[in-house]
Amino acid sequence: MPNLRPPWALLLATAALGSSGCGNEAGGVAQLSQERGCMRCHGMVTKFVGPGFQQVADRYRGDATATARLSAKIMQGSVGTWGNVIMPRQPQVSAAEASALAGWVLALPPAH
Repeated sequence: MPNLRPPWALLLATAALGSSGCGNEAGGVAQLSQERGCMRCHGMVTKFVGPGFQQVADRYRGDATATARLSAKIMQGSVGTWGNVIMPRQPQVSAAEASALAGWVLALPPAH
């Protein structure tokens, strides 16, 4: 199945993040995931408290609405998507940061 995410979506999210002064420093969005606490509950591949980012990317691959949906989940929280695990809302993450983080996760290549 072809990748239906617009290729410019990640670029726009990164540009928005860069304009806020966070996205163009060394480490970029990966560093932001550390700074905003994402890595406390998520591994890149393995599940800790929540799913690994690779699992998220694989589940939503090809979903054109995934960036917006995941951005909302980052900011507002969710429960039930991955079982009974609660994703608490993340008030320390701005809308531009949430979009950049979601785009970064969704851009991960398929698991082999």
